[in-house]
Amino acid sequence: MEKLVFQHAPQVELGTNKFINCPTILQFDDTPLIEVVRLQEAGFSTQIPIYHSDGTYLAKVVGSQLFATPEGKKAGIELDHPDKMTVCRLGGQTLFEIRREGAAALKTAAELYTPTGHFVRYAGVEPALINNDGQSLQIGGMIMTGNTITGCRIGVWIKSDGSIGIGCG
Repeated sequence: MEKLVFQHAPQVELGTNKFINCPTILQFDDTPLIEVVRLQEAGFSTQIPIYHSDGTYLAKVVGSQLFATPEGKKAGIELDHPDKMTVCRLGGQTLFEIRREGAAALKTAAELYTPTGHFVRYAGVEPALINNDGQSLQIGGMIMTGNTITGCRIGVWIKSDGSIGIGCG
């Protein structure tokens, strides 16, 4: 299995926006959903917790490696590695994909559950938040496209009340 490690913090593209030197790319309330972490042995990589819709913590993805929790092993989490991609599936359903575009770039789309059962989707020009009852929550009517966010602690911070912060910290 290949290891996804960058010598410098990678540029991450989420939706159509670029994040440079942002340790947390996407956060929901107090839970980071997509992070760039420094690995002791070599450099930087991505870290993504995977939750089930009921809030069960299934796995943590670090780079292209999947570390299943005991609950995730029971559920049958799967990780595939098509060319320049990492795809995580559960029961045949894709939970997320990461595409590697170059030596220091990642392109990703997020469709992740949070520990509270909310569903966060960020694949195009605007993030979406769906509550536990399947109802879409409006996130400020904002459309973000083609932005570069640099040097912030949190790139996109979505809260359960539908508020959003960009370039926080």
